[in-house]
Amino acid sequence: MSHGPRSGLGAVSSALLAMSRPLEVRDVLKTIVASARELLDAQYAALGVPDDHGGFAQFVVDGVSDEQWKAIGPLPRRHGILAAMLDEAAPQRLADVRKDPRFEGWPSAHPDLADFLGLPIRDGDEVMGALFLANKNCPKPEGGCGFTTDDEELLGILAQHAAIALTNARLYERSRELTIAEERSRLAHELHDAVSQQLFSLRLTAQAAAALVDRDPARAKGELQQVAALAAEAADELRAAVVELRPAALDEDGLLATLRTQIQVLDRAHSARVTFAGHGVKALPAAQEEAMLRVAQEALHNALRHSGAEHVDVALSRRGTGAVLRVTDDGGGFDPRTVRRAGRHLGLVSMRDRANGVGGRLTVRSAPGKGTTIEMEVPGG
Repeated sequence: MSHGPRSGLGAVSSALLAMSRPLEVRDVLKTIVASARELLDAQYAALGVPDDHGGFAQFVVDGVSDEQWKAIGPLPRRHGILAAMLDEAAPQRLADVRKDPRFEGWPSAHPDLADFLGLPIRDGDEVMGALFLANKNCPKPEGGCGFTTDDEELLGILAQHAAIALTNARLYERSRELTIAEERSRLAHELHDAVSQQLFSLRLTAQAAAALVDRDPARAKGELQQVAALAAEAADELRAAVVELRPAALDEDGLLATLRTQIQVLDRAHSARVTFAGHGVKALPAAQEEAMLRVAQEALHNALRHSGAEHVDVALSRRGTGAVLRVTDDGGGFDPRTVRRAGRHLGLVSMRDRANGVGGRLTVRSAPGKGTTIEMEVPGG
């Protein structure tokens, strides 16, 4: 429901700043349509990004409830006024969209639209999408459109910045894909080295045991026990690698459920007890959720591989509009004053970079023999 138009440079600046944040494409689309609807005081706003098959790869609306959106049905096709905006790359300002000869109707559950203002989002010659508003909240001139030339100019400014924001969002997602590929390559390299060493030791120990079976059964028994221990270590390496390589189901399940699932797997895979508690946490921006997940994975890796901990506790809780992640172990700990030497080995540098990259903060508390607590706080959206 609209609360009246916002006006002035402050409102425009707020909208443009919101679009400039490093977000995923869909988050940017939502910000654009919400900003446009509020600034121009319309009942409805929508933005469609076309695909190569006559439809839309993404279509985001504001002013329509989730129930209404589900009732409307499948995403629209490229036809009518939407097709005109995309194909002609020209603004469309109409007193009544239903009376335009290009209008081809809409589903029965679709809200009734009348006056209409739409613009293409362009990056040079490329039309990246179509942004439109409908049903201006104002008295309509007889037979005229509620949207004015000033509204069209303002929406044009938003469309220009939307093109920049969409381009940046695409680059951001591409950089994330490259980062994930780099991490997988690193993990594969580490896995190869670690498991190769374990298997090499395993083979040598098994050969020694075979040579001792007849002449020194007691020593052979000791070597076989060592074989079992090495095999267990190799299995741990493989299980942990599977957890890290498995794509996180953040998009489908959210941070809370994804963390809970991964920690259950780690608890089964390791001799240390790994527990999780999470409550009261609302959905966070996608970049913050991914950063928190990666920091949790790195902190758990340290606790389970290097600290000698018997218990590792992970907690995710709400703090203001954001959230706090805390990973605590009862392992050997370290002197934080030596963090310059130990930081890169323990992944603390990358964890701090991840936190800073999403506007968050990382805190490390540890002491020799006193365990370690890694805490990450993010501001939310």
